[in-house]
Amino acid sequence: MRLFRGVPLVTAVLLTGAVAWPAPAAATARAGGHCAHQERVRVPGAAFEQTACLPDLTTTGLAGTPYTDPADQAGLTARATRTPSGVPGIQIDGYFPDSSHFNTTHGWQHDAQFVIRLPDHWNGGLVVTGAPGTRKQYSTDKAVSDQVLARGYAYAATDKGNSSADFYRDGARPGDAVAEWNARTTQLTRAAKRAVAQRYGRAPRRTYMTGVSNGGYLTRWQLEHHPELYDGGVDWEGTLWTADGPNLLTSLPAAVARSLGSADDADLYAVGFARGSEFLWPYHAQAYWGVTQKTYRAEFDPDYDPACPGTSAGSTVQQILAPCASDAAYDYASRPGSVHRAVGRVALTGRIGRPLITLHGDLDTLLPEAADSDVYARMIDASGRGGLHRYYTIQGGTHVDGLYDTFPDRLRPILPCYRAAFDALVAWVEDGVRPPADHTVGRPASGDVVDSCSLAPGAPGR
Repeated sequence: MRLFRGVPLVTAVLLTGAVAWPAPAAATARAGGHCAHQERVRVPGAAFEQTACLPDLTTTGLAGTPYTDPADQAGLTARATRTPSGVPGIQIDGYFPDSSHFNTTHGWQHDAQFVIRLPDHWNGGLVVTGAPGTRKQYSTDKAVSDQVLARGYAYAATDKGNSSADFYRDGARPGDAVAEWNARTTQLTRAAKRAVAQRYGRAPRRTYMTGVSNGGYLTRWQLEHHPELYDGGVDWEGTLWTADGPNLLTSLPAAVARSLGSADDADLYAVGFARGSEFLWPYHAQAYWGVTQKTYRAEFDPDYDPACPGTSAGSTVQQILAPCASDAAYDYASRPGSVHRAVGRVALTGRIGRPLITLHGDLDTLLPEAADSDVYARMIDASGRGGLHRYYTIQGGTHVDGLYDTFPDRLRPILPCYRAAFDALVAWVEDGVRPPADHTVGRPASGDVVDSCSLAPGAPGR
């Protein structure tokens, strides 16, 4: 079901089933060469894992196989995005022990699924990420995995321990599902480091954390709580959680109210939505605002309206994406202290312990920049960690790059700027080259908008 050409209406939830595609022909491991030491690689703590020696670990080589899932990547990248290919190596798919069963990938009916990719030609580094939104472990294969594999990095991704629009049903108390995201990312990072050491005979020289949206939140949280595991991170429009606000539950109710006719444009501007983003509001009203508000409110504040969404966000696309009428009047500030404490369990502090680069589109209409990354940048400064942070606003960027295909005259993809930011982080960490100061990256008037971006102030197009 689509609202705009090329943009799936279910981008926000992406309900994918078991994968049943034929696998590519098996490659043969050679001592010291392709897939060497495959037999000795085990993922510590995994309840189940399966290893494959593959001729190409990128989405180009894995198309039509069980080793990736294009449906789970839908909408995250612009259609014309160029991606590298031809990266042979080992892929490990599996899951850690878990009691929930939202993830049906591979027919396993088991959560805490992960993917680890170990290229034959390794540069000594590891990149870790977690799924954005309520997606699963293959969701950033095109946006992140392809590029870092081509640079020689090992790659690991997690489904965060729960997925789908019913994720809030996981756990015994409010906040448990989101808290698990952080624990699963830490668990995978530690396990992936050991798997890398088994494959290559030494531990990673550098480990980078990165992610999009909820994956950006994971990046922030990991660099705050486990800086010993990482050398730096790139945060692409991470979700902000603070116990007293702002957070999703302070900005989205106004959006839901407007979509239901009980609020006007001024109410959205008041909670941070950008002037100039109005052309994106119809899509977000149907695909994002309602489902995001009701499911996260159910995660942290289930007593507000136990009947909606109830035990499920819905069984049809329309039901899943529909808002709860009661959420139009939701007032986070007036909710009981127990709700604020539930959010506080997963809240960010700004106390990062490693270099972090943040990117955020100025037309983000799910996580408005003014109520999210602007605030987080101030939190980092207030904690005395500003020297570890760079923050770039991407003019014309919005929450998912797929919308560029519908509005090429008004938007620009963030992905090429993300790739430039990753390179800048590596140069910062490994060569001591400090990235440009915080600034707005202008939207180019011409040129290759889909695959090029310069983070330097004064670059062409600014």
